[in-house]
Amino acid sequence: MSRRFLFVLGSARPDGNTELLARAAAEQLPADVEQHWIRLIDHPLPDFTDLRHDTDHVRPPADRPAGLLLDATLAATDLVIASPLYWYSVSGQTKRYLDHWSGWLRTPGIDFKATMAGRTLWGVSARADREPSVADPLVGTLRNSAAYLGMRFGGVLLGSGSAPGDVAGDTDALTRAKSFFAREAPLARFPYQEA
Repeated sequence: MSRRFLFVLGSARPDGNTELLARAAAEQLPADVEQHWIRLIDHPLPDFTDLRHDTDHVRPPADRPAGLLLDATLAATDLVIASPLYWYSVSGQTKRYLDHWSGWLRTPGIDFKATMAGRTLWGVSARADREPSVADPLVGTLRNSAAYLGMRFGGVLLGSGSAPGDVAGDTDALTRAKSFFAREAPLARFPYQEA
């Protein structure tokens, strides 16, 4: 299977610092690698309702936001969650997308967990604080989500930027972006598991 990258943009505004950093990293991908970009604000998902004990799950229609995102997610070999750091974790739009994974895990005919196993989850995020450790909860959310699904985890490309365009001044992040997707991503493991 040739590589297909899905970039899930979780910012509340288009062309923000996180998206600019993700696009800088994507520019380095080989020309034959397919890229699909989806802004969550353009395809708003409904709040997730946990029905696992109450009803059967059905596949969302392809013409609805949840169906579009499900199909795009299943088609990706590499899934890039590009979310700014909001209150030390992913944005609300991104969290809602991840919440919908719970429903997809229980949707007949998808086998979401087995389908995603072995694929790669990457993260890209811009933060206002210069201290990288403030993003630890965001990194943990993505790493643990990858581990639960048996995915590889490529890590999170972090940049600094608050005002629009600020990340263009983060030369360290832009340097890391040049080789970010070139690395072989290891299989994700929960922090308490031994290698």
